[in-house]
Amino acid sequence: MVSPPHLTEQAFLPFRRLDTSRNRDIGGTGLGLEITKDIIHAHGGEIKLENAPEGGLEVKITLPKSNLK
Repeated sequence: MVSPPHLTEQAFLPFRRLDTSRNRDIGGTGLGLEITKDIIHAHGGEIKLENAPEGGLEVKITLPKSNLK
C-alpha cells in the first residue's frame, strides 16, 4: 500500500487505519502504533513510517544508546 506522506502520520492516531482494504470483522482496534510511539518516545527514541520503494510500509525506529553496563 502506498500512502501520501501526510497520511502515514495519521497511522499514529487512535483507531486509525491506513489500509482501507482490511476486513474490520477480523478484529483490531488501531491502537498499536499509538502505543508503540508512546513507548519509543518515553525511551528517547523516534519512529517514522515511510512508503517502502518495493511497496508496503517501512517502519524506522531509532533509540539512543544506553550508558548502562
